[in-house]
Amino acid sequence: MANKIDASAAGSLTLGGDLTVHRLGFGGMRLCGPGIWGWPDDRENALAVLRRAVDLGVNFIDTSDAYGPNVNEEQIAQALYPYRDGVAIATKCGLTRSGPGKWERDGHPARLKACAHASLQRLRVDRLDVLQLHAVDTNVPLADQVGALKELQDEGKVRHIGISNVTLEQLEEARAFVRIVSVQNPYNAGNDHCNDALVDHCQREGIAFIPYFPLEAGEIAENERLRALVQTHGVTIHQAALAWLLHRSSTMLPIPGTQSLAHLGENIAAAGL
Repeated sequence: MANKIDASAAGSLTLGGDLTVHRLGFGGMRLCGPGIWGWPDDRENALAVLRRAVDLGVNFIDTSDAYGPNVNEEQIAQALYPYRDGVAIATKCGLTRSGPGKWERDGHPARLKACAHASLQRLRVDRLDVLQLHAVDTNVPLADQVGALKELQDEGKVRHIGISNVTLEQLEEARAFVRIVSVQNPYNAGNDHCNDALVDHCQREGIAFIPYFPLEAGEIAENERLRALVQTHGVTIHQAALAWLLHRSSTMLPIPGTQSLAHLGENIAAAGL
């Protein structure tokens, strides 16, 4: 592993032909309170984690208006605004929250647009680097949902469009209407079979695959491939899991999140494996 801990050691990936980021990012979801609801007990620590992530070379930060709700976007702006050159913020819209641990879908175009405008204000930007449809609402035509994001893009409010929690068929349906630069689905070394075909498809098409729950500890701890890496290289199981993801696909963009400064450094160190 490289002596200096820096996310750039993971290499780079270009989204949409013009947005180049390091292939090890940071997911902000865990910086909220229990159930991804409200503020954490230690607000200053959450801000310190975000600032440290950028200091360690992270220039792709993933969030959503549903995290908190709204809390995580406000944290990111409070910690990082004005943003350093090259730092990209990807957010999402399309979910509603009624309480801790509760997630509902609402993909009506008017609401998606309203949420995007609110995210612009919370993040203090004129244009969202990446706006992802958080989940497909089966009560609304997918064309209408991604069409709303495309209208925002045409207005200059969104740079690139992504999609999350999708099947391969839904991805291709969305791509018939808009250019999709990223897919965000659950994926890790413990459940790699679940989205294998989607990961391979994204690599062939040059689409970033952003795995959430990349460190599903209960499953990866039993993974024999990772345990072999731990023994051979003298690394932690989490570092082995992230290194496995980075080597799995050239368009993989893991976004491990944590509330711990120590765990943050451990995760970013995996970029050099």
